[in-house]
Amino acid sequence: MRRDRRARLALSVGEPAGIGPDIAIAMAGFDFDASIVCIADPKVIAARAALLRLPLEVLELSKEATVPPHRRGRLNVIAVPTLAGVIPGKLDKRNAQYVLDCLDVAIALSRQQSVDAIVTGPVHKGIINDAGISFTGHTEYLALDTKLTPPVMMLASGALRVALVTTHMALRDVPSALKCEKITYVINVVAAALRRQFNIPHPRIGICGLNPHAGESGHFGHEDFEIITPAINAARSDDVTLIGPMPADTAFAAETRQSIDAYVTMYHDQGLPVIKALGFGEIVNITLGLPILRTSVDHGTALDIAGSGAANPSSLVAAIVAAIELSAK
Repeated sequence: MRRDRRARLALSVGEPAGIGPDIAIAMAGFDFDASIVCIADPKVIAARAALLRLPLEVLELSKEATVPPHRRGRLNVIAVPTLAGVIPGKLDKRNAQYVLDCLDVAIALSRQQSVDAIVTGPVHKGIINDAGISFTGHTEYLALDTKLTPPVMMLASGALRVALVTTHMALRDVPSALKCEKITYVINVVAAALRRQFNIPHPRIGICGLNPHAGESGHFGHEDFEIITPAINAARSDDVTLIGPMPADTAFAAETRQSIDAYVTMYHDQGLPVIKALGFGEIVNITLGLPILRTSVDHGTALDIAGSGAANPSSLVAAIVAAIELSAK
């Protein structure tokens, strides 16, 4: 979407016992040309700021209020109360619903076009499931909410971009989840995003095979030539260059990366270890294919350092900058 005004962002802070509050407070010390509203319990934010000994003004807003521009040293907050007391580093499943309530408020603001994008902090999938709520991740949760087109998860760090065909599932379930139509869809969504949101008119996309050596002509599995190759052929067009199936063990070599605008990988731990090894702390998780623009941090809740002052806000800052830039497209 193109805009002629300051970007408006909703920040869902995430798991209250983790570093989400820490990095949100640290983010307040940066300058952004945007109007940013945090969705969180303001008491948790204030208590964490006091623990970290960081000066912070908390401005509570209603859901209907116009969000003022971001100002250094202040957080604009729409209040969602936690359901149990919060101790940094100590998970409490009673607060699992609070985490989703915050996300729901952010989604509602986006649906109402009160904000241009959602930025999400880290959540703890395990404690949400321990509370009896089925939850595999933000990407899947947004898919359930929108009920329109399936989302595509892409992580970006500079010129390195990695998209996933399957996301949070057991490795043994991946082969049966790979469908020709699904892979073609992901390739097309990534190509469209590269053209529209990253200003790459003729994108070059590398598609990783599933098996070692991309199947070695069927000796190491049949998915590569029975499913992935037909999917690539179906996605071919004059305005995109598709390369693959590529053996994943050499696909990310430095020289190869220079000629690839984005990779499409078949499962979570095929491409993400590479981008996280090369750019951890500066990676932005971007959800493609939905009417809601969403970016996220590239790390987890880091319970062991919550409230200690050791949390690094760089990934959140990068996610906010990306949301500002992408909302202008």
